[in-house]
Amino acid sequence: MLTRLTRLASRHHRQVLIAALVLVPVLAVIGGRVEDHLSVGGFIVPDSESARGEEILQESFDAGSADWVLVLSLTDGKVRDDDVTAAGLDLTEAIGADPGVTEVLSYWTLGEFNITEVSPLESVDGKNTVIAASFDGDEDEQRETAARLETFTEPADMWTAVASGPAEISRQARENAEKDLQRSELIAAPLTLIALLVVFRGLRPALLPLAVAIFAVLGTFTVLSVIARITTVSVFALNLTTALGLGLSIDYCLLMVARFREELGRGRSVELALSHTIQTAGRTVLYSGATVAASLTALLVFPVAYLRSFAYAGVAVVAVACGASLIVLPSLLAWLGPRVGLRTTSKTESFWGRQARRVTRHPIPWALTVTVILILAGLPFLRLEPGRIDDRVLPEDNSARVATEQLRDNFAFRNFNGLGVLAFGADANDEAGLDELTEQILALDNVIRVDTPTGAYYQNDNASKPREFNDRFSSDEGVWVQVISNKDVDDPLTEQLVRNLRSMESPYEDVELVVTGAAASTVDSVDAVTSRLPVALAIIGVITLVVLFLMTGSVVVPVTAVVLNILSLTAAFGALVWIFQDGHLSGFLDFTATGRVDVFTPILMFCIAFGLSMDYEVFLLSRIKEEYDISGDNDEAIVAGIGATGRIVTAAAVLLAIVFVAIATSGVVIVKMFGVGLTIAVVVDAFLVRATLTPALMQIVGRANWWAPRPLRRFHLRWGTWENEPVTLPD
Repeated sequence: MLTRLTRLASRHHRQVLIAALVLVPVLAVIGGRVEDHLSVGGFIVPDSESARGEEILQESFDAGSADWVLVLSLTDGKVRDDDVTAAGLDLTEAIGADPGVTEVLSYWTLGEFNITEVSPLESVDGKNTVIAASFDGDEDEQRETAARLETFTEPADMWTAVASGPAEISRQARENAEKDLQRSELIAAPLTLIALLVVFRGLRPALLPLAVAIFAVLGTFTVLSVIARITTVSVFALNLTTALGLGLSIDYCLLMVARFREELGRGRSVELALSHTIQTAGRTVLYSGATVAASLTALLVFPVAYLRSFAYAGVAVVAVACGASLIVLPSLLAWLGPRVGLRTTSKTESFWGRQARRVTRHPIPWALTVTVILILAGLPFLRLEPGRIDDRVLPEDNSARVATEQLRDNFAFRNFNGLGVLAFGADANDEAGLDELTEQILALDNVIRVDTPTGAYYQNDNASKPREFNDRFSSDEGVWVQVISNKDVDDPLTEQLVRNLRSMESPYEDVELVVTGAAASTVDSVDAVTSRLPVALAIIGVITLVVLFLMTGSVVVPVTAVVLNILSLTAAFGALVWIFQDGHLSGFLDFTATGRVDVFTPILMFCIAFGLSMDYEVFLLSRIKEEYDISGDNDEAIVAGIGATGRIVTAAAVLLAIVFVAIATSGVVIVKMFGVGLTIAVVVDAFLVRATLTPALMQIVGRANWWAPRPLRRFHLRWGTWENEPVTLPD
């Protein structure tokens, strides 16, 4: 295959470049509006208990969680005033008339309250109130409904209004993410070009990675446009597409161009230099792409569309970047020839070659020092508190966050998205069963109120009298009750309440209790990720070991590479907790710490960072193996291999860090986490692990690095090479 690519690039490079120029605008047209087909949702676990309960609420009770909450602040008077009541009822009715609204509740529709009672939809001072609506449809349909209801946030004579709730937060998060993506591209593009000019010391070679990156990003956008018509693809996957498309294109171009310059510097012709480049660096690109794709493919085991979206986007961008680097880039090199410049620096006398020699002279102290630093940096990760991000995912000035802050500050009952406990199939007339269910729930910690078909019951309030509610809590198909906690939705104690509710025995014979609500959805998300995590890690480990064995023919090097990669990620994961969970640097990075880390971010960051780390590892190992095959000297192979590739790995890491830093400027916290975490991961990996731990450990292991059992050696000789056909191009 590589021989055919060499011939294609050498003999038909003009045709290839013309075809690429024609294809780029086609890809731009097809993939240019990809965001129109992407989803803001994908965070719900299908077939989970919470999702099943939400479906039952909507279909059998015409009810549901509060997807949209409108907070009204009166300019004069109190919520209970007659004129306010009349206007409030009209507003409630107008909101409920939207076709996407299945249920709407307000203070004025819940019935009369005694003067001493505080309604859950009334502020403590009586000057603020809430209208809560449940929406029909999936997350994207709910976002569209929230967009239509935005007209109700316009100021009126009696009040000012701001909207919040899951649907509104998702809508504003999408808008912010799209704006942030455009801004990050505007930041990253010029800085990347400047860095490329410094690295390549010339405009022509500096433009090569950008040309390949444009091809990779547009190609991936086109692939995502097709996939999004088949399944849910998260809009946040675009950030990964841009970052990886640019980052991998730069990585692969750096490797290919550096090798091409090196071959030209040896006095070889353009054709032969291109042949050696594709056979060596091109082969490395294929192995690197396979390891990165393997890490991202593991995300498919999670039953969450948000994580799967990054697998689709990541694998697509890797495939397109590899293809462009092995077809378009060689054609560009054949066209430019010596105009890309020459490289004559000695491998062993380069800065990284000298650094590798320093490390190999004293490998144990270097290895121990760096290992201790990384372990200490990773210790905060042991305190990880996974959960789902709330409104504080948005910047402080976003209206959805402002509305939620008003709920926290002004209302006695801040949890407007309570937990639903459904007894689907129970007899609505079974008062004894309902009483027992209510008593069990009120006995649990952090429960302050239970709304049932017969009334509202308060914990430790024997004097409260049940009030007749409407029939929203019962139907011919069963009953349900709403549980209000005195903790916020994202509080770990609320999630513990979910688990306590699920452990209760049903008072109804042969009827299962189903617990739903926002906190229940968080619990299901955490459980889904943790239960599938071992499978995902096994997939990453096995595929990576196999690919590295096929590249090196060793069973030792792949194992040490995986161990080093995991160790290199410890600092990034420790920083994730130290910064975003504990709140350090929150002022500098402009975010609000919640005491938790988004449950999806660590696994997502692990898969991406592991793939990128292995990308650099493949660059090093491929060249070290090549040098070892030539000389048979393990020590000199380490120095020569790192000397030849150290500058490439460092430059690639710096350029990729620029992209991730640009992403970290996002006002959406989950995107900021992604950018900050991956910036730390690639910098630590390139400057600490590849420059110290890799040569130190390979020096300690010695010639045993290249050991493999005899049957595996025979297998590698037969199947472990990508190219067996000799190249016959003239010198």
